[in-house]
Amino acid sequence: MELTIPDSAPAFLADAGWAGATIEPLPGDASFRRYFRVERAADTAMLMYAPPPQEDPQPFVRAARWLDDNGLRAPRILHEAATHGWVLLQDFGNVRMREYVDAWPEDEEAVYRTAIDTLVQLHRLPGGPFTQYSLAEYQREAKLFVDWFCPARGLYVDGRSWNAAWEEVLAPILIAQRPGVTVLRDYHAENIMLDGGIERQGLLDFQDALVGHPAYDLVSLLQDARREVAPELEAKMFDHYCERTGANDEFLGDYARLGAQRNAKIIGIFVRLWKRDGKPRYLDYIPRVWAMLERDLAHPALAPVARWFDRNIPDELRDPAGVLGGRFER
Repeated sequence: MELTIPDSAPAFLADAGWAGATIEPLPGDASFRRYFRVERAADTAMLMYAPPPQEDPQPFVRAARWLDDNGLRAPRILHEAATHGWVLLQDFGNVRMREYVDAWPEDEEAVYRTAIDTLVQLHRLPGGPFTQYSLAEYQREAKLFVDWFCPARGLYVDGRSWNAAWEEVLAPILIAQRPGVTVLRDYHAENIMLDGGIERQGLLDFQDALVGHPAYDLVSLLQDARREVAPELEAKMFDHYCERTGANDEFLGDYARLGAQRNAKIIGIFVRLWKRDGKPRYLDYIPRVWAMLERDLAHPALAPVARWFDRNIPDELRDPAGVLGGRFER
């Protein structure tokens, strides 16, 4: 954790009316963003520093305001100097959904049901003022698997047929996501805060929001890279979403398509975090993500991508228990 407080923080807080507030560094995430809790008497707020040029907080500010204007619980923007990387936010506390349900497993279903209901509320809105989730973006994300995981395992694979398989698999998604809903893209148990009980869930980490398919955030929540979600709970919450929205029989296929695309992307990102950014702890999540990827590949909708895996990935690497076995290449 980076403990150094940037020199410009006190001046920003003074301009925000928080002069003299104490500043406490908080654990970071997988990005260059840094977070601090600031305290002034009985008041607290969250200070986000997203330093340019690596980060741009303006998309976060825009998305937060849109969500707040539409009745979703994003943190209120208290003050911002986004061009310089600074944003002062409402403090949602320390209780993340992940730690809450691990500590109170008897509440797990109720907590997930509320998170599903939040998605239902979001998906009843017209898509927000965000870019459309394009085939090029889906492909760019999926390509992280062949760009990072495969070389790290010494695999030299057929990238052209990878792209062709995904183009075939994703074609129905591009049709089904019209006109589209707001997709937060990182909707999972570490980005949902419980600052006032099960029914008061706050949203974080939505700066990459796009307009896309409603199954994307659902699979992000129920196929969580960082927390085990039992298949029984996944099925029950999937059914709850479908009951609330009237999703048709094609929705399960779309869920599998986007699950496989997202899980392939995440495997690539976790290897990149190790090799490029020096964060090896993310490798420990890969067996879970790989197991979910294999479940998604078993759906008939993924047949072209499944055939690619059969041709390009050795059997010993397709066992989730052994995917980290042996030596990764630097």
